[in-house]
Amino acid sequence: MHASRAIAVTGASRGIGAAIALELARRGFKVGCLSRKGAGLETPPVPAELASRFINLGCDVTDEASARTALATFAVAAGGLHGLVNNAGIHLDGPSDRLQTQVFETVLKTNATAVFTTSREAYPHLVRSGGGIIVNIGSFYDKIGVKRNVAYCAAKAAVGAITRCLAVEWAGKGISVVDVAPGYIETDLNRNALTKNPMKDFLARRIPTGGPAAPDAIARMVAAIFSENVSFLTGETIYVDGGQGIAH
Repeated sequence: MHASRAIAVTGASRGIGAAIALELARRGFKVGCLSRKGAGLETPPVPAELASRFINLGCDVTDEASARTALATFAVAAGGLHGLVNNAGIHLDGPSDRLQTQVFETVLKTNATAVFTTSREAYPHLVRSGGGIIVNIGSFYDKIGVKRNVAYCAAKAAVGAITRCLAVEWAGKGISVVDVAPGYIETDLNRNALTKNPMKDFLARRIPTGGPAAPDAIARMVAAIFSENVSFLTGETIYVDGGQGIAH
């Protein structure tokens, strides 16, 4: 059990973020559920026996002041900050020859710039706690070329670079930084698209394990990193994609 350790999770109201928050709470961590609405988990609901482990806070990761305030508030309420999961993100696509610069920059700001700024705002709290772990949620799109996804792929590649740089720079402060890069994960937001053909058949052929995973696959990976607390693990990108990224 890790009742004395507190972890903030951005974009924690739904999907992968909610699954991560729940798994951390199940393992005994105090969890800061950070989302734009600040209303806590929307889906799935928090079991009554875990409710006391959650602190729900409003946080717009694209607003540095908002992230700073949310992390500071959580650190005070939880008695410190020992970890951060940079999960919040968006997915906007389009043909590259017609993709507006504003759309490209919006994806980069949310999916990459915010990973850096939120980590930076968490840094002094982690130092005061004697160190900690930052887990960034990347994507296996960081190493492949995907039509109509130039902004998303670029942002997730940047997450890997940010992870490596912060890991090297902050290791002396006892802070580990890891990039967990999912493949296709079926959530309530994309279930309709992933479970209908032709996408369903394509993924069944393309993913060696047979298809998309549920959010708990990522949640358990992230929670394991915090639970095991292997300080020598830092700067790495861990792909959780069913082998799709390496299959030929």
